[in-house]
Amino acid sequence: MLNVSIVLYNPNWSQVVALTQSLLRCDSVRKVYWVDNSPKATEVLPIASERVEYLFNNRNLGYGAAHNIAIRESIYDDVPFHLVVNPDVEITDDTLPTLLAFIEEHAEVGMVMPKIVSPTGEVQYLCKLLPTPLDVFGRRFLPKSWMRKRNERYELRHTGYDKMMNVPYLSGCFMLLRTEAVKKARLFDERFFMYPEDIDLTRRIHRDYLTVYFPHTTVVHHHAKASYHSLKMLWIHAVNMCRYFNKWGWWCDKEREEMNGMI
Repeated sequence: MLNVSIVLYNPNWSQVVALTQSLLRCDSVRKVYWVDNSPKATEVLPIASERVEYLFNNRNLGYGAAHNIAIRESIYDDVPFHLVVNPDVEITDDTLPTLLAFIEEHAEVGMVMPKIVSPTGEVQYLCKLLPTPLDVFGRRFLPKSWMRKRNERYELRHTGYDKMMNVPYLSGCFMLLRTEAVKKARLFDERFFMYPEDIDLTRRIHRDYLTVYFPHTTVVHHHAKASYHSLKMLWIHAVNMCRYFNKWGWWCDKEREEMNGMI
């Protein structure tokens, strides 16, 4: 059994409805939470179902803080698994049954992410090492030719993305979480408005559990890369990454060295 949370902000309802309908076809899904950070509430919901709950926050809490609202419900109701998923993701009917079967059989796994591809089928390289400041800011502001080899290593491209891996940083666009593990790790850090909250949570769960890339089922992600197209989002990204490095260390981060050294 699992709950699902989808955080919304001025949503594309056709995407949200398509994803939700796919989720509801899985009998293991107990409830889908639409957690809305939009300026205005949606008065008429496009789906009427007892398994869908709409939560309007009346302000933009940020990505992690909004998901935490639903995750706390899973903890309170003792629901064993919780899926964090972006509204711009497409799944197939076998996605959740396959992932659930895997995580249920492996108590040592605290988080699992499937293979993620673009709408045209290209692999999105969303398994990463824990970043250094050079990994984050160099790939944005230095010539690509300077960063090519380092970026390939950072995104673990040499692995081929064709086998299971225990990875210290998995993307927040699709995180199947063991509720016990995220409770122990203390949920998303709400100091991060968006962007590094998935790095931060994965590494905390990674301390005590395996955080697994599972390539035997695939989802489609319409990745917008908003910070590449908006100066406002670029600023938000930069500010929150600075908060991340202030928390964990800029150049001196022994845990980062240890976790990255295991890959």
